[in-house]
Amino acid sequence: MLLVNNLSFKRNNNIIFHNISFSVGSKKIIHLTGKNGSGKTTLIKLLAQILLPSQGDIFWNGKKIKKNIFDFYKNTSLIMDTHSANLNLTIGENIFFWKKLSSSSINIKETNAILELLLLKQYINTPVGYLSRGEIKKLELSRLILEQKKLWVLDEPYSGLDESTIKLVNETFINHIDNSGMIVLSSHYLPQINNFESINLENYADY
Repeated sequence: MLLVNNLSFKRNNNIIFHNISFSVGSKKIIHLTGKNGSGKTTLIKLLAQILLPSQGDIFWNGKKIKKNIFDFYKNTSLIMDTHSANLNLTIGENIFFWKKLSSSSINIKETNAILELLLLKQYINTPVGYLSRGEIKKLELSRLILEQKKLWVLDEPYSGLDESTIKLVNETFINHIDNSGMIVLSSHYLPQINNFESINLENYADY
């Protein structure tokens, strides 16, 4: 379980948000929403320990996340609204790297099936830099399946996607929580999914 307790973040003496608390356990999705500048990406970075809070604590499986960081990373896939793929490598080469890094047991047949669903199979030998923004986004999201992690943390996962891919992503989210997974995502888009709790960061601003 991921537990956020009274989390606050200050930038240049400006409080972005304060006293946010929530938990995400098995079969649950936390949806972070709010206008631009309300701190959605900042909170995602705090969860991933890219940034540190001004106040409050984050716990992973009953321990402060700093003291349990290796287990946290072992069980977490983080997808930001920027690409992690190497643009100079092909789709296949990036996938090979991600699978090795996460010690994934996904085989070639399963990998090809994922790429087929995402309409990327034909580009497997194409450098990622030649893909469109939407295709790169789909490739990034393929990591959710490739890495086989329990907790998915995503910043704006729907941006740049067409309607059919959004539907596929939602189905993937449903399958993940049905299999006892956990998801934290930030997005302006509000999908209709069960076990979905929205937190509007504007309610935690310091007006």
